[in-house]
Amino acid sequence: QVQLVESGGGWIQPGGSLRLSCTGAGYTFGDAPMRWFRQVPGEEREFVALIARSGTTAYADSVKGRFAISRDSANSTVYLQMNDLKSEDTGVYICNSPSNGIYGQGTQVTVSS
Repeated sequence: QVQLVESGGGWIQPGGSLRLSCTGAGYTFGDAPMRWFRQVPGEEREFVALIARSGTTAYADSVKGRFAISRDSANSTVYLQMNDLKSEDTGVYICNSPSNGIYGQGTQVTVSS
């Protein structure tokens, strides 16, 4: 079964850092474009970050300067480094392959004192 698996979430105090990972299970995505989204209950899924095949990155305004997306193509893993976390960053972080429409199950990030 082809799927994306996220990890690295957890509870963190405001100002802290977390690094999320997303790997392919049952397939390799190499240097294909990948995206991270954030889902909060009762709200629409929100775009967070994108890394293109070229390595070009794009971010939501709310995370610019604090988050960084990167990847290890050889191991089909994409990362989201999250720094200076704020309470409004709380949510389920989901990775997505726009090439084939696959979304992972997500990993919960809770930012709270």
